[in-house]
Amino acid sequence: MQRIILSIDGMTCSACSNGLEKYLNKQNGIYNASVNLVMANATIDYDEKILDIPKLETFVKKAGFKSLGEFKEIKFEAKSKNEKTKLIIFTILAIILMYISMGHMLNLPALPYLDPHKHVYPYMITLLLLTISFLIYGFDIIKNGYKNLIHNTPNMDTLVAIGVLTSFLYSLYNMYLVFKGNQNAIMNLYFESSAIVIYFIKLGRFIDGASKDKTKEAISKLVTITPTKATIKKEDTYKEVTLDEIKKGDIVICKAGEKITVDGEIIYGKAHFDDSFITGESKPINKTIGAKVLAGSLNYDGYIEYKAEKIGKDSTISEIVRLVIEASNTKSPISKVADKVSGIFVPIVILIAIITLILYLLITKDLSESLITFVTILVIACPCSLGLATPLAIVVSEGKCASEGILIKKSEILENVQKVDTIIFDKTGTLTYGKLKISKVINYSNLEDQKLLQLAASLEAKSSHPISKAFEGYMSENNVTQLEVSDFENIPGFGIKGKVENEEIMLGNSKLLDKYNIENNHAGDENVLSSNGNSIIYVIKNNEIIALIGACDIIRENVKNVIKELQEQDITTVILTGDNERAASKIAKELGITIVYSNVVPTEKAEVIKRLKEENKYIMMCGDGINDSPALSLSDIGVSIHGATDIAMDSSDVILTQNNLNSILKLINISKKTFKIIKQNLFWAFFYNLIMIPIAIGILKPIGITITPMIASLAMVFSSITVILNTLRLKKLK
Repeated sequence: MQRIILSIDGMTCSACSNGLEKYLNKQNGIYNASVNLVMANATIDYDEKILDIPKLETFVKKAGFKSLGEFKEIKFEAKSKNEKTKLIIFTILAIILMYISMGHMLNLPALPYLDPHKHVYPYMITLLLLTISFLIYGFDIIKNGYKNLIHNTPNMDTLVAIGVLTSFLYSLYNMYLVFKGNQNAIMNLYFESSAIVIYFIKLGRFIDGASKDKTKEAISKLVTITPTKATIKKEDTYKEVTLDEIKKGDIVICKAGEKITVDGEIIYGKAHFDDSFITGESKPINKTIGAKVLAGSLNYDGYIEYKAEKIGKDSTISEIVRLVIEASNTKSPISKVADKVSGIFVPIVILIAIITLILYLLITKDLSESLITFVTILVIACPCSLGLATPLAIVVSEGKCASEGILIKKSEILENVQKVDTIIFDKTGTLTYGKLKISKVINYSNLEDQKLLQLAASLEAKSSHPISKAFEGYMSENNVTQLEVSDFENIPGFGIKGKVENEEIMLGNSKLLDKYNIENNHAGDENVLSSNGNSIIYVIKNNEIIALIGACDIIRENVKNVIKELQEQDITTVILTGDNERAASKIAKELGITIVYSNVVPTEKAEVIKRLKEENKYIMMCGDGINDSPALSLSDIGVSIHGATDIAMDSSDVILTQNNLNSILKLINISKKTFKIIKQNLFWAFFYNLIMIPIAIGILKPIGITITPMIASLAMVFSSITVILNTLRLKKLK
């Protein structure tokens, strides 16, 4: 199975995106297609043995839209000077048209030779020519409406096209009657209705496009953070190249004040870097030979040379953007409901308009009034506001989350976060920094402490467990040489083993002793270490404990405040750790957490979550993203907290790149506010259509209240703008 994201041109409302999505999902060889109206793209999972990209683009064309090729960057509906100029010109023409057609009703002086009472023919021809210019201006709307109608996917453009052309053709017919001598037919000219409806739709789309661009600002900042040029070094020569010309393995230079162009590893020099756009670390980070640098990082004060490793779409920042875009292309449950409603909305409106037209003709026998009512109903209905209500809010929120270092893999997760009533935290690396330090060695062997630690540290160097960092720190601080290790084996949940200097050594927790039936006569020493908050590492040789090594950790900054605030929101907090009971209880007491599960291996963590879910708890699990993968996948929402370099391999639903649990509070707040906004948007969209369509039908005519097509188009634009402005309030969330 292959996945591609295609940029789509020509989508104007939710009926467009829904229609395209349905059409694509019907095609043989497409497993799943999801179309995003706001981002103007389609994510397609397809069988590469049956289909290729040109065939997929043909499907898009047959559905009435245009593929702009593979989605490579955020597409902005750039408001060119030409487009703005057109809008200004047609604004002036709209004012002139309204003055000519309606000025006499307000007793305004008529323009020379354009008085409908004295100069009938110049008056009509001027209105006709002005209206034709508006039809040309809005030809894309009429064309899209027609295409979608013949492809059985009618949309908002279809409603507008039918309404505008009906009004225009009826006016042409009455103009013909005037030429034939029926002067009364001049009262049935509605050229201005066709023109002004087009104008308001265009104006609305201009504003709508600018607003959509604002929703994508957070993502676009990530895209544009990487420089487009760099200097590469080949032997003793230097050459400035574009980003596309850099190849894996190239040596790239970066001077003070410049940004890193591609992910890589420093091979010469040192400097302080600002990685805050990904890690959230506000202080500059000192990096030297062997350290990884990320595309977009700012070099504060040094000169470095680094080897290019991840280029273009493989870079960390591109991976983040990909995740955010793919998440915005998934649909939350509430989005699916809104899509279903808006998908049947347009056909229902057309049916209502036709029934009303027939009834008006039967009751009033007035063709003019019947057609105007028909046009008004088509124009006033607004599937656009209904279709934008959810996806616009999702895109804004996911962009907001991305800017806060919160990466969400599926939109449904954003909806589900607000349901969480229990958050389970892994201890090491989550509640604590995971930067353990060797604090105590109790040595029962004949080896010197330094030699013992060298053996243990050499074996731990092969492990990815957070506790290995303690030994790594010890080796670095004491200039200890790493010994050769062979036959290394990881024993998940228990420890590790391997041969160091041809001696088999095992390191692990108390469960390792039970697994290999190793006798333990050191309870007193264990109590001393664990009572001081140490994690205990047992060093085993020849099936005997030869040492106990104590390692302690530091609680993350602000964790206590985060736990307190979660508890104030009636969210239960739990510690779930493989560490010993005393070390876990010490951390729990400091943080005010009363529920603790200790000495739990990864498979047992999943069992604990399963039991809690059986108690109808809605669970968020917060762990390291890799070692806790069984528990993360079983929980309702899995959250990992770590640096961003492993994003592609992460198994969780949410990734916190800023190594700060404050992000959990931000995520919950954004989730709650987002769905409050979505509910407001949907209420407004339904309320608007529920009220305005009956008024357009004429329910208030008995009391003298009627709506013309011009007012209808203005009301429709107002409805969409209301939804957009309400949604943009999410950008101000703190």
